[in-house]
Amino acid sequence: MIEIKDLTKYYGDLCAVDHVSFDIRKGEILGLLGPNGAGKTTIYRILTGYLRPTSGDIRVKDFDIHVHRTEIKRLIGYLPEAAPIYHEMLVYDYLDFVADIRGVESARKLDHIRHLADLCSLRQVMHMTISELSKGYRQRVGIAHALMGDPEILVLDEPTSGLDPNQIVETREIIRRIGKEKTIIFSTHILSEAEATCDRMLIIDQGRIVADDTLDNLRKELKQQSFEAIFRQLTQGN
Repeated sequence: MIEIKDLTKYYGDLCAVDHVSFDIRKGEILGLLGPNGAGKTTIYRILTGYLRPTSGDIRVKDFDIHVHRTEIKRLIGYLPEAAPIYHEMLVYDYLDFVADIRGVESARKLDHIRHLADLCSLRQVMHMTISELSKGYRQRVGIAHALMGDPEILVLDEPTSGLDPNQIVETREIIRRIGKEKTIIFSTHILSEAEATCDRMLIIDQGRIVADDTLDNLRKELKQQSFEAIFRQLTQGN
């Protein structure tokens, strides 16, 4: 589904992403882990067409990021860490607005919004102003936004950041439900979340990939039982 080769991004003299290469299979849930400043968000912004790479290639299905940025954007739903939603709008009105922007056909728009409301557990708040919602519900609205238009790939940047434990569990369940139909890439600092949700983990530090495998294989390779210990060893050299 996605092929990334030798991806590099400089901000002036700072190398944020350093010759990163990996593939993502169709229907896979990939967890992208790493400390702050590791390069995760930069990779997302390049993949979703918001930044141009300094060098390297990305192919999404049959499309090249250097030639087909618009086509790739249509295939991807993207939720940044701070969900870009209009807090003064009603939830329904906001999703209706996003549906128009994403080009959802009028004949199927209402059914599509209802489907996303059910998928993201938003039915009970569709009549409320977004500013009235808890952060957990606002994040669900952001996920529904990212899913509008039925993209094949969902990119979530720290989707549970700042949520309380119950909201984290609820958001994790939504990601699992979506993962039955979509290819998902999401970043997290919550190691138990990655362990419970991901098919595969890619750990990045200082712009470079330091591990790319399932948790079971990482444990076998490093002879560690604790994911936290594995994470520390890979990102801190301890």
